[in-house]
Amino acid sequence: MPSKTIDIESLKKKAVIFRRDILETLEASGSGHPGGSLSAVEIFLTLYGYQINHKPDDPRWEGRDRVIVSKGHVSPVVYVTLANFGYFPKEELKTFRKFGARLQGHVHTKVPGVEFSTGSLGHGLSFANGIALGARMAAKDFKVYCVMGDGEIQEGSVWEAAMTAAHHKLDHVCAIIDCNKVQENGTTNEIKSLEPLRDKWAAFGWHVLEIDGNSIEALKVAFDEFNSIKGKPTVIIANTIKGKGVSFMEGKSAWHGKAPNKEQLVQALAELK
Repeated sequence: MPSKTIDIESLKKKAVIFRRDILETLEASGSGHPGGSLSAVEIFLTLYGYQINHKPDDPRWEGRDRVIVSKGHVSPVVYVTLANFGYFPKEELKTFRKFGARLQGHVHTKVPGVEFSTGSLGHGLSFANGIALGARMAAKDFKVYCVMGDGEIQEGSVWEAAMTAAHHKLDHVCAIIDCNKVQENGTTNEIKSLEPLRDKWAAFGWHVLEIDGNSIEALKVAFDEFNSIKGKPTVIIANTIKGKGVSFMEGKSAWHGKAPNKEQLVQALAELK
């Protein structure tokens, strides 16, 4: 299989477009989650723009890699990613959270490219494990990615799933933690400290990578390493900035689930160039 190529500068330009699309989508809807969506832009961009095998014109292609979005409230970044990669027309982003529209506040399988309906946190990794085990039984070679939030991994079900993946040596599973260190009501350290996070995942039997999750270069290197690991699952602790790219949103829990108004949108878009 030929090695993949990546155009870092092109993806960086797309990251700006993604962030602008996210903010415009949220302002039009009047509700949604900007903080975690903005922090995860490079994660989704590098997944779909470099790492995974997928066919936007055939979303149910059997050979596709599966991306499970466990932190389902970051639907804006998911929908913007899928729209920009051609899963559905970008014009549909204007319908986000509108009554009767399929682009609702938490990701669900009516949207082309969404593998699993999520919203209640802590379930995605277990589902990813199930898909991975099924693939092994059916002799399929696709990979399974699970994007989680750092606040989410305070859920006990995540650690049950972590133990299961290691026990079954699911080396085709890659968990990605959007570690922006802020959740709805404060910082993760204030609510329930996760540290030592790297040591915990290693103790559960995972191959652990800790990177700058807002760096496409670092994500590329991490995914390349995941591809080479055998006998154990991989977790990428992607250190990111909540509300990345917008000065008045960065690191602020108030922007976990609050859409910008028109004036704030103008200011945010002026910063994103």
